[in-house]
Amino acid sequence: MVARGLAQVAPPLASVPLDGKIRSVKLSIVIPCYNEERTLRSVVERVRAVDLSNVEGQDVEREILIVDDCSSDSSRKIMDELAAEYGCRVFGQPHNMGKGAALRRGFQEAGGDFVIVQDADHEYDPEDYPTLLAPLVAGRADVVYGSRYTARNPQVHRFFHYLVNKFLTLMSNVFSNIHLTDMETCYKLFRRDLIQNIKLEADRFGFEPEITAKISKLDVHILEMPISYYERNYSDGKKISWQDGVAALWFIFRFNVLTKREEFVLPAMPERYLRAFGLYD
Repeated sequence: MVARGLAQVAPPLASVPLDGKIRSVKLSIVIPCYNEERTLRSVVERVRAVDLSNVEGQDVEREILIVDDCSSDSSRKIMDELAAEYGCRVFGQPHNMGKGAALRRGFQEAGGDFVIVQDADHEYDPEDYPTLLAPLVAGRADVVYGSRYTARNPQVHRFFHYLVNKFLTLMSNVFSNIHLTDMETCYKLFRRDLIQNIKLEADRFGFEPEITAKISKLDVHILEMPISYYERNYSDGKKISWQDGVAALWFIFRFNVLTKREEFVLPAMPERYLRAFGLYD
């Protein structure tokens, strides 16, 4: 699915030769973590095990960045062990600030050509990386969303959570004027030169409607790809609440209606992202 029906394919990265073949690709995997001692190690091991040796004919190097949101369990100890064993890059927040704030830190530190968000639990499957990454490597997209609702073999979702997610996605689509099936998905991939030049503000789960609103105001090529999803319960550590759903409605309105492009585009934003369909002069 292509958002906004763009006709122009995203130009290749600056490091790509004129023949369009990427010689070296690096993926930054940003993992925000708060009290995930039960799953963090196994998630990192699954991320490391994914075969990225042939994505659109290219070998993809990976770097793993874990941002500790001031965990009170043994998560930080596990992070330090993962750093020593596998070379993961670990960063700590000064106090518990929320997922959005942790992602801002991770994006700032990322050094890859592309960046993906990975939760520190097992709801999302890293085996989907090659499928999600392929359009970016091929230069067909600037942003890729992984949709939980277009999978070939869809999992059964909890009905209330499904309704909330679909309602929030609908409201986001109405205000952003792009058609997505899953705005709230964790799996979002970006070209690094894009995500590092967008000013992000939401600290908690408002990141999802915020980034969707802001990329909708730029000249970017957005794709949705089907992914697997294995929902966990609150007893398993799920942290998002109904309050976050209510807050998401405010963020949808705030970042789509009250925020102008010049308020969130940083000075280094490449010019090609700024040709925004006549919305701005």
